Amino acid sequence: MFGIILGLVLLMFLAYRGYSILWVAPVCALVVGLTGGLNLLDMYKETYMTGLAGYVKSWFPVFMFGAIFGHLMDYTGAAKSIAHWLTQTLGAKRAIMGVVVGCGVLTYGGISLFVVVFAMYPLGVELFREANITRKLLPGAIALGSFTFTMTAIPGTPQIQNIIPTTYYGTTPAAAPIMGIFAAALMFGLGLFWLHYRERKFTEAGDVFTEPKGKEAAEVDYSSLPNPFLSFLPLIAVIVTMNFFGWDIILALLGGIVLSMLISFNKYKGFTKSISNGAVGSITAILNTAAAVGFGTVVKSVPGFAVLTEILLNVPGTPLISEAIAVNLLAGATGSASGGMSIALEALGEKYLAIAEQTGISPAAFHRVASLASGGLDTLPHNGAVLTLLAVTGMTHKDSYIDICMTSLVLPIVSSIPAILLGSLGIY
Repeated sequence: MFGIILGLVLLMFLAYRGYSILWVAPVCALVVGLTGGLNLLDMYKETYMTGLAGYVKSWFPVFMFGAIFGHLMDYTGAAKSIAHWLTQTLGAKRAIMGVVVGCGVLTYGGISLFVVVFAMYPLGVELFREANITRKLLPGAIALGSFTFTMTAIPGTPQIQNIIPTTYYGTTPAAAPIMGIFAAALMFGLGLFWLHYRERKFTEAGDVFTEPKGKEAAEVDYSSLPNPFLSFLPLIAVIVTMNFFGWDIILALLGGIVLSMLISFNKYKGFTKSISNGAVGSITAILNTAAAVGFGTVVKSVPGFAVLTEILLNVPGTPLISEAIAVNLLAGATGSASGGMSIALEALGEKYLAIAEQTGISPAAFHRVASLASGGLDTLPHNGAVLTLLAVTGMTHKDSYIDICMTSLVLPIVSSIPAILLGSLGIY
Protein backbone atom coordinates (compact mmCIF):
# COMPACT_ATOMS: atom_id res chain seq x y z
CA MET A 1 0.00 0.00 0.00
CA PHE A 2 2.80 2.41 0.87
CA GLY A 3 4.51 1.70 -2.45
CA ILE A 4 1.30 2.30 -4.41
CA ILE A 5 0.69 5.61 -2.65
CA LEU A 6 4.32 6.63 -3.05
CA GLY A 7 4.21 5.76 -6.75
CA LEU A 8 1.03 7.79 -7.28
CA VAL A 9 2.39 10.81 -5.38
CA LEU A 10 5.63 10.67 -7.38
CA LEU A 11 3.65 10.37 -10.63
CA MET A 12 1.60 13.44 -9.75
CA PHE A 13 4.65 15.44 -8.65
CA LEU A 14 6.71 14.68 -11.75
CA ALA A 15 3.75 15.30 -14.07
CA TYR A 16 3.14 18.62 -12.30
CA ARG A 17 6.78 19.52 -12.91
CA GLY A 18 6.10 19.06 -16.61
CA TYR A 19 8.08 15.89 -17.24
CA SER A 20 6.87 13.50 -19.93
CA ILE A 21 4.72 10.66 -18.65
CA LEU A 22 6.39 8.39 -21.22
CA TRP A 23 9.34 7.98 -18.84
CA VAL A 24 7.70 9.13 -15.61
CA ALA A 25 5.13 6.30 -15.63
CA PRO A 26 7.65 3.42 -15.86
CA VAL A 27 9.87 5.05 -13.21
CA CYS A 28 6.91 5.30 -10.84
CA ALA A 29 5.95 1.74 -11.75
CA LEU A 30 9.45 0.66 -10.66
CA VAL A 31 8.79 2.23 -7.25
CA VAL A 32 5.55 0.26 -6.97
CA GLY A 33 7.22 -2.94 -8.16
CA LEU A 34 10.20 -2.54 -5.81
CA THR A 35 8.03 -2.07 -2.72
CA GLY A 36 5.68 -4.83 -3.94
CA GLY A 37 8.42 -7.44 -4.15
CA LEU A 38 8.37 -7.85 -7.94
CA ASN A 39 11.31 -8.71 -10.17
CA LEU A 40 11.90 -5.25 -11.67
CA LEU A 41 13.15 -6.32 -15.11
CA ASP A 42 10.31 -8.80 -15.58
CA MET A 43 7.86 -6.22 -14.23
CA TYR A 44 8.96 -3.66 -16.83
CA LYS A 45 9.30 -6.01 -19.83
CA GLU A 46 6.20 -8.08 -19.12
CA THR A 47 3.68 -6.47 -16.76
CA TYR A 48 4.20 -2.82 -17.65
CA MET A 49 4.68 -3.30 -21.39
CA THR A 50 1.76 -5.74 -21.63
CA GLY A 51 -0.53 -3.12 -20.14
CA LEU A 52 0.84 -0.39 -22.41
CA ALA A 53 0.72 -2.51 -25.57
CA GLY A 54 -2.74 -3.84 -24.80
CA TYR A 55 -4.14 -0.33 -24.53
CA VAL A 56 -2.50 0.75 -27.80
CA LYS A 57 -3.88 -2.35 -29.53
CA SER A 58 -7.41 -1.59 -28.34
CA TRP A 59 -7.56 2.18 -28.78
CA PHE A 60 -5.02 3.37 -31.35
CA PRO A 61 -7.51 3.39 -34.27
CA VAL A 62 -9.90 5.60 -32.28
CA PHE A 63 -7.15 8.04 -31.34
CA MET A 64 -5.78 8.12 -34.89
CA PHE A 65 -9.07 8.57 -36.75
CA GLY A 66 -10.21 11.13 -34.18
CA ALA A 67 -7.01 13.13 -34.63
CA ILE A 68 -7.22 12.95 -38.42
CA PHE A 69 -10.86 14.10 -38.32
CA GLY A 70 -9.92 17.06 -36.14
CA HIS A 71 -6.99 18.07 -38.34
CA LEU A 72 -9.09 17.91 -41.51
CA MET A 73 -11.90 19.96 -39.96
CA ASP A 74 -9.27 22.50 -38.94
CA TYR A 75 -7.42 22.55 -42.27
CA THR A 76 -10.57 22.90 -44.40
CA GLY A 77 -11.79 25.76 -42.20
CA ALA A 78 -14.95 23.84 -41.29
CA ALA A 79 -14.30 24.08 -37.54
CA LYS A 80 -13.70 27.84 -37.73
CA SER A 81 -16.75 28.27 -39.97
CA ILE A 82 -19.03 26.55 -37.44
CA ALA A 83 -17.53 28.45 -34.52
CA HIS A 84 -17.75 31.79 -36.36
CA TRP A 85 -21.39 31.23 -37.32
CA LEU A 86 -22.34 30.31 -33.76
CA THR A 87 -20.52 33.25 -32.18
CA GLN A 88 -21.94 35.68 -34.73
CA THR A 89 -25.44 34.32 -34.18
CA LEU A 90 -25.22 34.76 -30.41
CA GLY A 91 -23.45 38.12 -30.73
CA ALA A 92 -21.01 40.08 -28.58
CA LYS A 93 -23.61 40.64 -25.87
CA ARG A 94 -23.42 36.93 -25.24
CA ALA A 95 -19.69 36.67 -25.79
CA ILE A 96 -19.05 34.19 -22.99
CA MET A 97 -21.96 31.97 -24.00
CA GLY A 98 -20.83 32.19 -27.62
CA VAL A 99 -17.40 30.79 -26.76
CA VAL A 100 -18.87 28.05 -24.54
CA VAL A 101 -21.48 26.97 -27.08
CA GLY A 102 -18.99 27.12 -29.95
CA CYS A 103 -16.55 24.88 -28.09
CA GLY A 104 -19.37 22.57 -27.02
CA VAL A 105 -20.70 22.02 -30.54
CA LEU A 106 -17.25 21.25 -31.94
CA THR A 107 -16.36 18.90 -29.07
CA TYR A 108 -19.69 17.07 -29.25
CA GLY A 109 -19.12 16.64 -32.96
CA GLY A 110 -16.01 14.58 -32.26
CA ILE A 111 -13.28 17.18 -32.76
CA SER A 112 -10.32 16.88 -30.38
CA LEU A 113 -10.39 19.45 -27.59
CA PHE A 114 -6.87 20.54 -28.56
CA VAL A 115 -8.08 21.43 -32.06
CA VAL A 116 -11.08 23.21 -30.55
CA VAL A 117 -8.80 25.38 -28.39
CA PHE A 118 -6.86 26.57 -31.45
CA ALA A 119 -10.02 27.08 -33.52
CA MET A 120 -11.87 29.08 -30.86
CA TYR A 121 -9.06 31.31 -29.61
CA PRO A 122 -9.14 33.94 -32.41
CA LEU A 123 -12.95 34.02 -32.35
CA GLY A 124 -12.99 34.32 -28.57
CA VAL A 125 -10.55 37.23 -28.65
CA GLU A 126 -12.72 38.97 -31.25
CA LEU A 127 -15.88 38.53 -29.17
CA PHE A 128 -14.26 39.53 -25.89
CA ARG A 129 -12.76 42.62 -27.55
CA GLU A 130 -16.18 43.71 -28.84
CA ALA A 131 -17.85 43.03 -25.48
CA ASN A 132 -14.93 44.62 -23.54
CA ILE A 133 -14.45 41.53 -21.33
CA THR A 134 -11.07 40.74 -19.80
CA ARG A 135 -9.15 38.00 -21.60
CA LYS A 136 -8.47 36.38 -18.22
CA LEU A 137 -11.90 34.73 -18.54
CA LEU A 138 -11.29 33.29 -22.00
CA PRO A 139 -9.50 30.10 -20.79
CA GLY A 140 -12.34 29.42 -18.34
CA ALA A 141 -14.94 29.83 -21.08
CA ILE A 142 -13.05 27.53 -23.47
CA ALA A 143 -12.55 24.98 -20.66
CA LEU A 144 -16.26 24.97 -19.83
CA GLY A 145 -17.21 24.35 -23.47
CA SER A 146 -14.50 21.78 -24.22
CA PHE A 147 -13.51 19.90 -21.05
CA THR A 148 -16.85 19.30 -19.34
CA PHE A 149 -20.42 18.53 -20.43
CA THR A 150 -19.71 17.59 -24.06
CA MET A 151 -16.68 15.51 -23.07
CA THR A 152 -18.23 13.35 -20.36
CA ALA A 153 -21.92 14.04 -19.77
CA ILE A 154 -24.11 14.48 -22.85
CA PRO A 155 -25.15 11.02 -24.03
CA GLY A 156 -23.74 9.99 -27.38
CA THR A 157 -20.63 12.18 -27.38
CA PRO A 158 -17.85 10.54 -29.44
CA GLN A 159 -15.09 11.82 -27.14
CA ILE A 160 -12.81 9.03 -25.88
CA GLN A 161 -13.83 9.68 -22.25
CA ASN A 162 -17.33 8.48 -23.16
CA ILE A 163 -16.20 5.60 -25.36
CA ILE A 164 -13.76 3.82 -23.00
CA PRO A 165 -16.44 2.62 -20.49
CA THR A 166 -18.35 0.82 -23.29
CA THR A 167 -15.59 -1.80 -23.41
CA TYR A 168 -15.81 -2.59 -19.69
CA TYR A 169 -19.58 -2.42 -19.18
CA GLY A 170 -20.96 -3.55 -22.54
CA THR A 171 -22.83 -0.26 -22.88
CA THR A 172 -23.34 2.23 -25.71
CA PRO A 173 -22.13 5.85 -25.94
CA ALA A 174 -25.67 6.97 -25.10
CA ALA A 175 -25.65 5.14 -21.74
CA ALA A 176 -27.67 6.62 -18.84
CA PRO A 177 -29.15 9.60 -20.74
CA ILE A 178 -31.10 11.04 -17.79
CA MET A 179 -28.05 11.07 -15.53
CA GLY A 180 -25.91 12.55 -18.29
CA ILE A 181 -28.31 15.29 -19.35
CA PHE A 182 -28.96 16.32 -15.75
CA ALA A 183 -25.23 16.60 -15.03
CA ALA A 184 -24.62 18.42 -18.32
CA ALA A 185 -27.32 20.99 -17.56
CA LEU A 186 -25.79 21.67 -14.15
CA MET A 187 -22.27 22.07 -15.56
CA PHE A 188 -23.47 24.39 -18.31
CA GLY A 189 -25.78 26.50 -16.15
CA LEU A 190 -23.54 26.81 -13.10
CA GLY A 191 -20.49 27.36 -15.28
CA LEU A 192 -22.09 30.28 -17.12
CA PHE A 193 -23.31 31.70 -13.79
CA TRP A 194 -19.74 31.59 -12.42
CA LEU A 195 -18.18 33.18 -15.51
CA HIS A 196 -20.75 36.00 -15.61
CA TYR A 197 -20.24 36.57 -11.89
CA ARG A 198 -16.50 36.84 -12.47
CA GLU A 199 -17.06 39.15 -15.43
CA ARG A 200 -19.02 41.58 -13.24
CA LYS A 201 -16.29 41.53 -10.58
CA PHE A 202 -13.52 42.18 -13.10
CA THR A 203 -15.49 44.98 -14.80
CA GLU A 204 -16.28 46.66 -11.47
CA ALA A 205 -12.54 46.59 -10.68
CA GLY A 206 -11.75 48.19 -14.04
CA ASP A 207 -10.19 45.01 -15.43
CA VAL A 208 -11.50 44.89 -19.01
CA PHE A 209 -10.22 43.81 -22.41
CA THR A 210 -6.58 44.53 -23.26
CA GLU A 211 -4.88 43.64 -26.51
CA PRO A 212 -2.76 40.47 -26.30
CA LYS A 213 0.99 40.97 -26.43
CA GLY A 214 2.96 38.28 -28.20
CA LYS A 215 -0.16 36.10 -28.48
CA GLU A 216 -2.08 38.06 -31.06
CA ALA A 217 -4.95 36.11 -32.56
CA ALA A 218 -4.20 35.30 -36.19
CA GLU A 219 -6.31 37.18 -38.69
CA VAL A 220 -8.93 34.94 -40.26
CA ASP A 221 -10.41 35.68 -43.67
CA TYR A 222 -13.99 34.71 -42.84
CA SER A 223 -15.09 35.19 -46.45
CA SER A 224 -12.90 32.23 -47.46
CA LEU A 225 -14.42 29.84 -44.92
CA PRO A 226 -16.76 27.10 -46.17
CA ASN A 227 -20.52 27.30 -45.73
CA PRO A 228 -21.27 26.73 -42.00
CA PHE A 229 -24.27 24.51 -42.69
CA LEU A 230 -22.23 22.23 -44.95
CA SER A 231 -19.46 22.29 -42.34
CA PHE A 232 -21.90 20.90 -39.76
CA LEU A 233 -22.54 17.76 -41.85
CA PRO A 234 -19.40 15.77 -40.86
CA LEU A 235 -20.09 16.42 -37.16
CA ILE A 236 -23.71 15.38 -37.53
CA ALA A 237 -22.65 12.30 -39.51
CA VAL A 238 -20.33 11.11 -36.71
CA ILE A 239 -23.01 11.55 -34.02
CA VAL A 240 -25.89 10.06 -36.02
CA THR A 241 -24.08 7.04 -37.45
CA MET A 242 -22.64 6.12 -34.05
CA ASN A 243 -25.75 6.63 -31.94
CA PHE A 244 -28.67 5.93 -34.27
CA PHE A 245 -27.21 3.44 -36.75
CA GLY A 246 -24.99 1.70 -34.23
CA TRP A 247 -21.76 2.12 -36.17
CA ASP A 248 -18.51 1.45 -34.39
CA ILE A 249 -16.77 4.71 -33.40
CA ILE A 250 -13.98 3.95 -35.92
CA LEU A 251 -16.45 3.69 -38.80
CA ALA A 252 -18.33 6.78 -37.61
CA LEU A 253 -15.12 8.84 -37.53
CA LEU A 254 -14.04 7.44 -40.90
CA GLY A 255 -17.41 8.53 -42.33
CA GLY A 256 -16.86 12.02 -40.92
CA ILE A 257 -13.36 12.13 -42.45
CA VAL A 258 -14.60 11.14 -45.92
CA LEU A 259 -17.51 13.60 -45.76
CA SER A 260 -15.28 16.47 -44.65
CA MET A 261 -12.99 15.85 -47.63
CA LEU A 262 -15.88 15.60 -50.10
CA ILE A 263 -17.39 18.88 -48.89
CA SER A 264 -14.05 20.71 -49.22
CA PHE A 265 -12.65 18.80 -52.19
CA ASN A 266 -11.27 22.02 -53.69
CA LYS A 267 -8.62 21.90 -50.92
CA TYR A 268 -7.55 18.37 -51.81
CA LYS A 269 -3.88 19.35 -52.14
CA GLY A 270 -3.54 19.65 -48.36
CA PHE A 271 -5.45 16.49 -47.43
CA THR A 272 -2.39 14.23 -47.35
CA LYS A 273 -0.47 16.57 -45.06
CA SER A 274 -3.44 16.97 -42.69
CA ILE A 275 -3.97 13.22 -42.53
CA SER A 276 -0.26 12.69 -41.85
CA ASN A 277 -0.19 15.37 -39.14
CA GLY A 278 -3.23 13.84 -37.46
CA ALA A 279 -1.82 10.32 -37.59
CA VAL A 280 1.57 11.40 -36.21
CA GLY A 281 -0.02 13.57 -33.51
CA SER A 282 -2.19 10.69 -32.33
CA ILE A 283 0.90 8.62 -31.50
CA THR A 284 1.98 10.94 -28.69
CA ALA A 285 -1.58 11.21 -27.41
CA ILE A 286 -2.18 7.48 -27.14
CA LEU A 287 1.30 6.66 -25.82
CA ASN A 288 0.85 9.19 -23.02
CA THR A 289 -2.39 7.49 -22.00
CA ALA A 290 -1.03 3.98 -22.56
CA ALA A 291 2.00 4.77 -20.38
CA ALA A 292 -0.37 5.66 -17.54
CA VAL A 293 -2.29 2.42 -18.13
CA GLY A 294 0.97 0.46 -17.96
CA PHE A 295 1.56 2.02 -14.54
CA GLY A 296 -1.93 0.91 -13.51
CA THR A 297 -1.24 -2.63 -14.68
CA VAL A 298 1.78 -2.79 -12.38
CA VAL A 299 -0.27 -1.41 -9.47
CA LYS A 300 -2.84 -4.12 -10.10
CA SER A 301 -0.15 -6.85 -9.92
CA VAL A 302 1.30 -6.07 -6.46
CA PRO A 303 -0.13 -7.55 -3.23
CA GLY A 304 -1.03 -4.14 -1.79
CA PHE A 305 -3.60 -3.64 -4.55
CA ALA A 306 -5.92 -6.15 -2.88
CA VAL A 307 -5.93 -3.94 0.21
CA LEU A 308 -6.53 -0.81 -1.87
CA THR A 309 -9.37 -2.54 -3.71
CA GLU A 310 -10.94 -3.58 -0.42
CA ILE A 311 -10.81 0.01 0.84
CA LEU A 312 -12.33 1.43 -2.35
CA LEU A 313 -15.07 -1.18 -2.64
CA ASN A 314 -16.06 -0.67 1.00
CA VAL A 315 -16.60 3.07 0.74
CA PRO A 316 -19.93 3.70 2.53
CA GLY A 317 -22.99 4.13 0.34
CA THR A 318 -23.65 3.14 -3.25
CA PRO A 319 -20.78 1.54 -5.21
CA LEU A 320 -21.14 4.41 -7.67
CA ILE A 321 -19.47 6.62 -5.06
CA SER A 322 -16.55 4.19 -4.87
CA GLU A 323 -16.14 4.28 -8.64
CA ALA A 324 -16.31 8.08 -8.75
CA ILE A 325 -13.60 8.37 -6.07
CA ALA A 326 -11.30 5.83 -7.78
CA VAL A 327 -11.57 7.44 -11.22
CA ASN A 328 -11.21 10.99 -9.89
CA LEU A 329 -8.10 10.18 -7.83
CA LEU A 330 -6.37 8.37 -10.67
CA ALA A 331 -7.33 11.05 -13.21
CA GLY A 332 -5.85 13.63 -10.86
CA ALA A 333 -2.68 11.63 -10.28
CA THR A 334 -2.05 11.11 -14.00
CA GLY A 335 -3.33 14.53 -15.10
CA SER A 336 -5.37 12.70 -17.73
CA ALA A 337 -9.09 11.98 -17.88
CA SER A 338 -8.72 9.04 -20.26
CA GLY A 339 -5.55 7.77 -18.55
CA GLY A 340 -7.00 7.87 -15.04
CA MET A 341 -10.27 6.26 -16.07
CA SER A 342 -8.46 3.57 -18.05
CA ILE A 343 -6.31 2.67 -15.04
CA ALA A 344 -9.34 2.53 -12.74
CA LEU A 345 -11.52 0.47 -15.08
CA GLU A 346 -8.69 -1.85 -16.10
CA ALA A 347 -8.14 -2.61 -12.43
CA LEU A 348 -11.69 -2.49 -11.06
CA GLY A 349 -14.04 -2.64 -14.06
CA GLU A 350 -14.79 -6.36 -13.69
CA LYS A 351 -15.50 -5.95 -10.00
CA TYR A 352 -17.88 -3.03 -10.61
CA LEU A 353 -19.64 -5.01 -13.33
CA ALA A 354 -20.09 -7.91 -10.88
CA ILE A 355 -21.41 -5.47 -8.28
CA ALA A 356 -23.84 -4.10 -10.86
CA GLU A 357 -25.21 -7.60 -11.40
CA GLN A 358 -25.45 -8.23 -7.64
CA THR A 359 -27.06 -4.93 -6.67
CA GLY A 360 -29.31 -4.42 -9.67
CA ILE A 361 -27.69 -1.08 -10.52
CA SER A 362 -27.49 -0.81 -14.30
CA PRO A 363 -24.03 -1.00 -15.90
CA ALA A 364 -25.13 2.14 -17.78
CA ALA A 365 -25.05 4.04 -14.49
CA PHE A 366 -21.48 2.84 -13.83
CA HIS A 367 -20.56 3.93 -17.37
CA ARG A 368 -21.91 7.44 -16.90
CA VAL A 369 -20.38 7.91 -13.44
CA ALA A 370 -16.96 6.74 -14.69
CA SER A 371 -17.15 9.18 -17.59
CA LEU A 372 -18.27 12.08 -15.37
CA ALA A 373 -15.60 11.33 -12.76
CA SER A 374 -12.84 11.32 -15.37
CA GLY A 375 -13.59 14.99 -16.04
CA GLY A 376 -13.10 16.13 -12.43
CA LEU A 377 -9.65 16.11 -10.85
CA ASP A 378 -8.01 15.56 -14.25
CA THR A 379 -7.76 19.35 -14.73
CA LEU A 380 -5.38 19.95 -11.85
CA PRO A 381 -2.62 22.49 -12.72
CA HIS A 382 -0.35 19.85 -14.31
CA ASN A 383 -2.94 18.65 -16.85
CA GLY A 384 -1.64 18.81 -20.43
CA ALA A 385 -4.82 20.34 -21.82
CA VAL A 386 -4.71 23.08 -19.16
CA LEU A 387 -1.10 23.89 -20.00
CA THR A 388 -1.92 23.99 -23.72
CA LEU A 389 -4.96 26.20 -23.14
CA LEU A 390 -2.96 28.72 -21.11
CA ALA A 391 -0.14 28.71 -23.66
CA VAL A 392 -2.47 29.32 -26.61
CA THR A 393 -4.38 32.12 -24.87
CA GLY A 394 -1.25 33.76 -23.46
CA MET A 395 -2.51 33.57 -19.88
CA THR A 396 -0.81 32.23 -16.73
CA HIS A 397 -2.08 30.01 -13.92
CA LYS A 398 -2.26 33.14 -11.77
CA ASP A 399 -4.40 34.92 -14.38
CA SER A 400 -6.91 32.24 -15.23
CA TYR A 401 -6.53 28.93 -13.38
CA ILE A 402 -9.19 29.76 -10.77
CA ASP A 403 -11.80 29.91 -13.56
CA ILE A 404 -10.49 26.79 -15.29
CA CYS A 405 -10.56 25.02 -11.91
CA MET A 406 -14.11 26.13 -11.09
CA THR A 407 -15.62 25.35 -14.50
CA SER A 408 -13.79 22.11 -15.33
CA LEU A 409 -12.89 20.62 -11.93
CA VAL A 410 -15.17 21.79 -9.12
CA LEU A 411 -18.44 21.97 -11.06
CA PRO A 412 -18.03 18.56 -12.78
CA ILE A 413 -17.49 16.97 -9.37
CA VAL A 414 -20.51 18.81 -7.94
CA SER A 415 -22.62 17.85 -10.97
CA SER A 416 -21.75 14.17 -10.60
CA ILE A 417 -23.32 14.04 -7.13
CA PRO A 418 -26.98 14.28 -8.28
CA ALA A 419 -26.13 11.93 -11.15
CA ILE A 420 -24.91 9.34 -8.63
CA LEU A 421 -28.08 9.87 -6.62
CA LEU A 422 -30.24 9.32 -9.71
CA GLY A 423 -28.31 6.18 -10.61
CA SER A 424 -28.69 4.80 -7.10
CA LEU A 425 -32.46 5.34 -7.31
CA GLY A 426 -32.64 3.44 -10.58
CA ILE A 427 -33.17 6.53 -12.71
CA TYR A 428 -30.74 6.27 -15.61
